[in-house]
Amino acid sequence: MKTVFKILLTLVISFAAINSMMAQHHNTLFVDVDAETHVLHIKQEIEYFNTSTDSIAVIVLNDWNNAYSNTQTPLALRFSDEFYRGFHLAKDAERGKTSNISIFNKEHLFYSWNRTKLNPDIITVNLPNKLAPNEKTVLRLNYDVKIPHNKYTKYGYDDFGNMHLKSWFLTPSRYENHDFKRYSNENLDDIANAVNDFDVELKVGKNFEIITDLDTKVEIDNEDFITYKLNGKNRVDFSLIISPISNFTSFKNDSFEVLTNLDGDKITPIAQAQAIDCVVRFVKRLIGDYPFKKIVISQTDYERNPFYGLNQLPSFIRPFTDEFTFEIKFLKTYLNVFLNNSLYLDNRKDSWVHNGIQVYIMMKYIEENHPDTKMLGSAASYKILKSFNLTNLDFNEQYSYFYMLMARKNLDQALGEPKDKLIKFNEQIASKYRAGLSLRFLNSYLENDAVSQSIRNFYTLNNKKQTNALDFENTLKKQTSKDIDWFFKTIIYSRDLIDYKFNKVTKTNDSIQFTLKNKTGINVPVPIYGIKNGEIVLKKWLEPVSKDSIFSIERNDANKIVLNYKNEVPEFNLRNNWKSLKTFFPNNRPIKFVFMKDLEDPFYNQLLYVPTLEYNLYDGLTPGLRLHNKTILDKPFTFNMNPSYSTNAKTISGSGSFTINKNYRESRLYNVKYSLSGSYSHYAPDATYTRLNPNILMQIREKDFRDNKKQLIYFRNVMVNREKSAIITDNSTENYSVFNAKYINTKTEITKHLNFVSDIQFANNFGKLSGEIEYRKLFENNHKVNFRLYIGSFLYNNTQSDFFSFGLDRPTDYLFDYGFYGRSESTGFYSQQFILAEGGFKSKLNTPFANQWMSTINSAYNIWNWIEVYGDAGLVKNKYQQANFVFDSGIRLNLVTDYFEMYFPVYSSNGWEISQNRYKEKIRFVITFSPKILINLFNRKWF
Repeated sequence: MKTVFKILLTLVISFAAINSMMAQHHNTLFVDVDAETHVLHIKQEIEYFNTSTDSIAVIVLNDWNNAYSNTQTPLALRFSDEFYRGFHLAKDAERGKTSNISIFNKEHLFYSWNRTKLNPDIITVNLPNKLAPNEKTVLRLNYDVKIPHNKYTKYGYDDFGNMHLKSWFLTPSRYENHDFKRYSNENLDDIANAVNDFDVELKVGKNFEIITDLDTKVEIDNEDFITYKLNGKNRVDFSLIISPISNFTSFKNDSFEVLTNLDGDKITPIAQAQAIDCVVRFVKRLIGDYPFKKIVISQTDYERNPFYGLNQLPSFIRPFTDEFTFEIKFLKTYLNVFLNNSLYLDNRKDSWVHNGIQVYIMMKYIEENHPDTKMLGSAASYKILKSFNLTNLDFNEQYSYFYMLMARKNLDQALGEPKDKLIKFNEQIASKYRAGLSLRFLNSYLENDAVSQSIRNFYTLNNKKQTNALDFENTLKKQTSKDIDWFFKTIIYSRDLIDYKFNKVTKTNDSIQFTLKNKTGINVPVPIYGIKNGEIVLKKWLEPVSKDSIFSIERNDANKIVLNYKNEVPEFNLRNNWKSLKTFFPNNRPIKFVFMKDLEDPFYNQLLYVPTLEYNLYDGLTPGLRLHNKTILDKPFTFNMNPSYSTNAKTISGSGSFTINKNYRESRLYNVKYSLSGSYSHYAPDATYTRLNPNILMQIREKDFRDNKKQLIYFRNVMVNREKSAIITDNSTENYSVFNAKYINTKTEITKHLNFVSDIQFANNFGKLSGEIEYRKLFENNHKVNFRLYIGSFLYNNTQSDFFSFGLDRPTDYLFDYGFYGRSESTGFYSQQFILAEGGFKSKLNTPFANQWMSTINSAYNIWNWIEVYGDAGLVKNKYQQANFVFDSGIRLNLVTDYFEMYFPVYSSNGWEISQNRYKEKIRFVITFSPKILINLFNRKWF
């Protein structure tokens, strides 16, 4: 009798759990679509069921479409933070909003509601009476939704009449841990909706089609409009696309229907169907059945989260077949949509679970279906590329390098970090890839495909309840008897680095003894491999140990032992992971010469060579050969030697540097570089200079890695030896040494920029102190204003010339910091080169130097696109003279900032310059050939 009672009780509890999941909230929407104005007129009824154990006084609704309403929302601020200016400059008609909201009950009694300025895309509805556990209430809503243009996030309306709707209606937020989730839209695709049953009545014009993953039937079809009835159960969101002409294709299999418009024009429909079927069957086998009848896989979804690597290559050099490219794009997008729709996770707080499962399954798919595919596809077969480690890596090995790119920069973040706290590169790429790598690591350690089974079990659990990362952790632990607490503590919820190396190795014909050194003190298991002639002859997992330990294993004829040979452990440095068991030179890595750039190869000392070509007036064209060891991943020590040949002087010139790079993981002082650099070139047609520069650069960041505020402290001692010149008459300072200290504090984003620089210099004959403040502001009308204040003063000055004086329109550059093409020219074309430094004036005035103090203001305001007006004013003070007030003004053509600019003086202390003789000699220009400056403009949004 007791047994029967227990069975009945278990069934009741199970049914209650399932029922609480299946009988969540009911969302009924009546939507009238105005395709011309992109406005949705909505009447809605939300039946809210309190499944928690709390009595609640408010209901929180997500209103993410209202994040597009102005330039001060969290979404707009994130756009600015990531240097996207399109939204800031948008017209009101192109933005979105939710308006005319009224909320009332069945008796038409209005509820009070509010949204805060901090979270304008979240609505809090105040209930007249608390809602007790297991009770229901009904909210009725009327409101209008203005859909934004799709150019900001790829969701919204486009210029061809299509509307791809995303998070467009009001819906209850996820309730967890005694409160609602109040997450604002930050363009992360991580809305925390509660699970709902949906019934949608959609009225659209007759000339439109709809694509949705809800069950669909036509209710009314007349000559003016069509009314569709859509419904779906247990959904957190759904896809809805309204289009004049649908370009979606339907693929049906035994289980459900796939609707996709993923770009596959270059392959046949049959090949597309085969790829889709292969992916769908594979995911079903590894995860489980998709719970709904339809799934929509759109090109927009892919472009939101592309496969980085494939999408970066222009089509004419892509080394992958069109069939493979389509298959991988579909695999990634399908998994993303599949998991978003069927895992009821808090995808902001627990995104590592979603990302880990997605990338883990992707790696499994490649292992099973394309095991021989390389990271660069068919490029690996080209003889000219055979020497590159980049082309020899297996396809799945790229994930580790994307993560390591951030780890070596000391910019990686814990996998358990909330999604909105991640640097964009981590959020989009590195953290996702490391999550998958971490699950693969755990699966390899646990053996018996324990992680794959845990994923299936966890997926099943999602059919019964709202889940979180702790549920996934418990599911993994149930699958093994091994202690895996280290995995979550170290791999998931910390940014601790892992780095093992061999210390002492001894061997016999039958066994190997070795000491394993734990360089970071982080204890995780690591596999050791025995290699014989490139083949694996043994593998053994070494359990985590708290200190350096001695191990003994069988040799199995191995002639090399390697830690982490398959890169299963996300290890910081693989170069110290192997030992040769041959008699001589156990760590002798042969030198490998590599052209241009490559990934780090742990089995070689790579020497990279790059042809260079530079130019200045005195050396002419200087072809050279740059030799360095800097691979794509940052290293603790780098060198760079660039010998070159001066075609004008017929002599050797060049430069070189040595740098020690030290990261500090848990400090705001996160990076220090110790460098020694030198250069040899001409500063005049008949005279050379030698410059030696030992320096220390310290970089400070905020606790919030996303904060664009950065601080730099820079110490250096610049030693210059100049030959005497018969052409340059002032040779009183041929040889000198200057100690220089700088502090730089900058915070920049697309809408505003503030930079502060302080500079102090000491030499035998002078000492000087200067400060500079620069401010830029971009307004919503696309006008921007620039201000720069510079103040400099000598502490003492015993020099006999103006060589070390402050320059009003052109610094003398005695530290050789700037890229002047003719640094000693005072007349002619080369003297018109402009570099913004010191006084920052564009006009050449009668008082070009200050040997006591100088104070200037530079300002600019754009009047149309790249055309600006500028104005400079200042005071110049020389010894034994009164301070002299100076000014200039003119037009600036800001064609490519810092790359190509032109300044046309109009009026200054010289009078109306535009009407004076030889005006073309007054025009100043900026021309830069450094690709590094341009690359930084594209990189800043990622890091």
